[in-house]
Amino acid sequence: MQLEHIAEIKTGIVLTRKKADVDLNVKAKYRLLTLKNINDDGTFNNEEFELFESNDILSPHYFTEEGDVIIRLSHPNTAIYIDESHSGLLVPSYFAIIKVDKIRCLPAYLAWYLNTEAVKKELERSQAGSRIPTTNKNTLKAITIHDIPTQRQEALIQLLLLHQKEKQLYQKLIGEKDKWFKSITDKIIQGEIKEEVK
Repeated sequence: MQLEHIAEIKTGIVLTRKKADVDLNVKAKYRLLTLKNINDDGTFNNEEFELFESNDILSPHYFTEEGDVIIRLSHPNTAIYIDESHSGLLVPSYFAIIKVDKIRCLPAYLAWYLNTEAVKKELERSQAGSRIPTTNKNTLKAITIHDIPTQRQEALIQLLLLHQKEKQLYQKLIGEKDKWFKSITDKIIQGEIKEEVK
């Protein structure tokens, strides 16, 4: 099945049209989703969300809702599932917002699927533009989604969550090992450790 048959796809807001140029013009402030908030593996990082000062009250149409899938329209076309804790973020025009029919396809499964190597290669082949190649809505609509039962989608999501948690633990361990290594080498250089480190 093609994505257009199971989802509504729209692009985010063009920020330059709504950015307040002076403090007096600020009508509202919104937390803004940016490229720096998303890891290449389709997870959020700990970067703070920028605050966007708008010259207008913006339509709810441009904000994330729980169950949305957001996809970056330029390489590497990372998709991310929006959970409750990331709803209410303003989505700029370099992302598309995908609202999927949850009866036919689980949003977290769709986000995982859009991050597969096969889909990323397909998007890369179809990108248009000379300076900064981008993907358009029609290209996204034409993506073929493997139609598997929702029970299998759910099982895949649980496996993915386990995998992501394991990766985070490994990264934390690597960070601790790096600190330990730096501490030991500093002590050796400063002469605090005179014995050979084995």
